Amino acid sequence: MKILVPVKRVVDYNVKVRVKSDGTGVETTNVKMSMNPFDEIAVEEAVRLKEAGVATEIVAVSIGVTQVQETLRTALAIGADRAIHVQTDLETQPLGVAKALKALVDKEQPGLVILGKQAIDDDANQTGQMLAALLGWSQATFASKVKVEGETVTVTREIDGGLETLALKLPAIVTTDLRLNEPRYVTLPNIMKAKKKPLDTVTPDALGVDFAPRLKTLKVSEPAKRGAGKQVGSVAELVEKLKNEAKAI
Repeated sequence: MKILVPVKRVVDYNVKVRVKSDGTGVETTNVKMSMNPFDEIAVEEAVRLKEAGVATEIVAVSIGVTQVQETLRTALAIGADRAIHVQTDLETQPLGVAKALKALVDKEQPGLVILGKQAIDDDANQTGQMLAALLGWSQATFASKVKVEGETVTVTREIDGGLETLALKLPAIVTTDLRLNEPRYVTLPNIMKAKKKPLDTVTPDALGVDFAPRLKTLKVSEPAKRGAGKQVGSVAELVEKLKNEAKAI
């Protein structure tokens, strides 16, 4: 079975995000970028499935500017067999990404697509669901456990009330949550090996996909600073302030 793993290049989660002075977005110039953490978990899970003898090939995919090839090389160093870069300078939005991934799925014919539940930059949490709808495939989101047996994938997913277990017929879409696994440390030898693994580049036109943005960002601003806390002398005073000042009750 072939597994397709989409990955996204985002601002590193350790970086303090700064809003541009003109309010059009966040500053990415001279900012450390890395693979979206949820996608890193997806790559790790695909590699574990291959190590278990379930999968035969792992294909990593990323969409964006030339620099996303660095993210793909990281996926190759973790254990992906080859990579595909859909090169575009346009802003990537969930629907356009889902359409590009559908075109690649039609071409590659994977049995399973594993991707992060959301990207930490836009927090959209839409791409996996949109891809499943476009393909007409079964989907399981927020996976905390994945088990493939024959033509069925059993997914334990995290929901508000606890855990839910689903059995899906392959092919299927799975989006990963944080507790699915802990990605392995990428060693220097594997980084060197990744440089020799195949990385193909395609254009949106070759896939028949229009990446023209359908959403427009009007303004980006930092959250309001929190005010200083207040000490109260009694429960009655606390209730009074929650009711009349904070309007919380």
